[in-house]
Amino acid sequence: MRQRLHSFLAAGLVALAAAAPAVAFAADASVRVRGTVIARTGDVLEVKAREGDVVKIKLKEGFHINAVAKAAITDIKQGDYVGIASLPKAQGGDGALEVLIFPAAMKGLGEGSYGWDLKPKSSMTNATVSNAVKSVEGSTVTLTYHGQEKKISIQNGTPIVTLIQATADDLRAGAAVFVSAEKAADGSLSSGQLVVGKDGVVPPM
Repeated sequence: MRQRLHSFLAAGLVALAAAAPAVAFAADASVRVRGTVIARTGDVLEVKAREGDVVKIKLKEGFHINAVAKAAITDIKQGDYVGIASLPKAQGGDGALEVLIFPAAMKGLGEGSYGWDLKPKSSMTNATVSNAVKSVEGSTVTLTYHGQEKKISIQNGTPIVTLIQATADDLRAGAAVFVSAEKAADGSLSSGQLVVGKDGVVPPM
């Protein structure tokens, strides 16, 4: 299990996202595909992307797949390692778009804060929660990474998830997916790590 999680984070997370992207979420040249599964035929996954186009992704041998499970603000504790996509607020600071609570085995991987493509001007911060202050409206967490601090407010209703195991059988038609893919010179996409929606919970990253 630890090996599966490390491989998934290092290659792709947020978010979804490690040093070479996705659910471990780091800035690099990968292509992040968000959408709905049309079909999986052998090692080819066909996805209706959020932009409306149909994308075909070759699944690498031994590819890793995780699902997301619903979590809550109250699950975020001091010392947790999280990935938070956020946007700058007009009144200052950042407001969370979504939160991923990483499993303990992923702590420290993909650490940092960098541009993200969930929404224009959004960023992704992978960091340790050094403090969490709750209020009626939600929470404000202080994140630390590489000797820096960043405060992000999390309003009630913000999608908060964690990662759980999944299998290739979960890549069924209609399932929501977040895929970190590599783009070859000929434009073709391939991936060794995916995040899939399960039990009504969709990847928010």
